[in-house]
Amino acid sequence: RQPGAGLFSLVEHCCHLRDLEEEGYTLRLRRMLRETVPVLEDFDGGAVAARRGYPAQDMTQAMQAFVEARSRNLLVLAGLDPASLVRTARFGEHGTITITRLAELMAEHDAGHRGELEDLLRTFGVSPPA
Repeated sequence: RQPGAGLFSLVEHCCHLRDLEEEGYTLRLRRMLRETVPVLEDFDGGAVAARRGYPAQDMTQAMQAFVEARSRNLLVLAGLDPASLVRTARFGEHGTITITRLAELMAEHDAGHRGELEDLLRTFGVSPPA
């Protein structure tokens, strides 16, 4: 269940992370590696969630798809040489970013969701993992 208006439930977090990984980060990474300074699109997570009916989706499948997509992206990132890591793109409010910065944005987004998930668990009386 949603902990409050405008806040994601656990299944919605999983679906959002899956879709952002696949349709946001994977596509951005591919474009940055293939194109010269591409202009990257934003990912409107709230609009995507509303269109796709996240609450009715299977949380386990969403979580597994996220893990698989993230694992693939991490393999790509780990295999990049220094020249590839500094390839650039234009990305909205972030301006010009490198692939290294894209990876940092991924980690920052993850940290935000971790905090939200910890808060969600607390609302259910569950202590978040350390």
